[in-house]
Amino acid sequence: MARPGRLGVGIIGAGKVGAVLGAALRGAEHAVVGVSAVSEASRERAETLLPGVPILEIQEIVERSELVLLAVPDDALGELVAGLAKLGAWQPGQLVAHTSGRFGVGILKPVRAAGAIPLALHPAMTFTGMSLDLTRLLDCTFGVTADAAMLPIAQALVVEMGAEPVAIAEADRTLYHAALAHSSNHMVTLVAQSSQLLRDIGVDAPERMLGPLLRATLENALASGESALTGPVARGDVGTVAAHAEALKEHAEALKEYDGGAGGDVLAAYRAMARATARRAVNRGLLKEDQLGDINNALDGSGTPDNGEDRPGNDAAGTQEGN
Repeated sequence: MARPGRLGVGIIGAGKVGAVLGAALRGAEHAVVGVSAVSEASRERAETLLPGVPILEIQEIVERSELVLLAVPDDALGELVAGLAKLGAWQPGQLVAHTSGRFGVGILKPVRAAGAIPLALHPAMTFTGMSLDLTRLLDCTFGVTADAAMLPIAQALVVEMGAEPVAIAEADRTLYHAALAHSSNHMVTLVAQSSQLLRDIGVDAPERMLGPLLRATLENALASGESALTGPVARGDVGTVAAHAEALKEHAEALKEYDGGAGGDVLAAYRAMARATARRAVNRGLLKEDQLGDINNALDGSGTPDNGEDRPGNDAAGTQEGN
């Protein structure tokens, strides 16, 4: 027997997010009445995660659904919503939720005008589009935005999927999404760059070297914040920072004839993150302003690499922390 309050759910977009959230809602005993899937990959994903759910045209899904989940790219969302409004597809009282991190409910203005209820439900998670993502939802939070009276509905849907809802104000959605993208997306680039450097010097399995270090660093940073910061920038080891910058510059120049200069992105990223790290170290009292200037000069190439023998604190026993 169906639980009370179960909804007929339509999924527009069987990408990695839409198919997984559809499966999670189905697991909460909502009835997924249809899914849209254009590419071969999305069709296969729908068949795997939503077996037996019919693949339908978008307008037909909207007509059949009490809850419509819009899991489409950010840049396509506004046009899709407006286009369906012109067709008179939205229904009074219908729940319409999108999964975009960037937008709140403002982009669903045509939905509201038709008497439907706009919701923004964004999972703060990276998805593979496979069943293992359903387990990840259990340790996931969603950034939810809705009118005050409708916020409990948005929160309840997230809880039913096994995740934790966190209310995000409409005006804060873009900054919220920037924070997530900066951490998650740029981490992938950072790991790729570091792995490239290690492979270039002959390390066969960079992931084995980086994995324990990065997992420990992430755990420490999440537990202790910037108190977990260590390394040459935070210590004010100007010579080491200058040596890093010079080595990365030479490496990029050596690879120019092979990759067209693509290797230079590692140097640019190192400089940018080192400068940001140094500024935050100053703000925390770990570095002085003159040390910040020295670090920036070293990054620009005007600092001189040295072996550290004459700098206080570098004794033969190696008492300073590494990394």
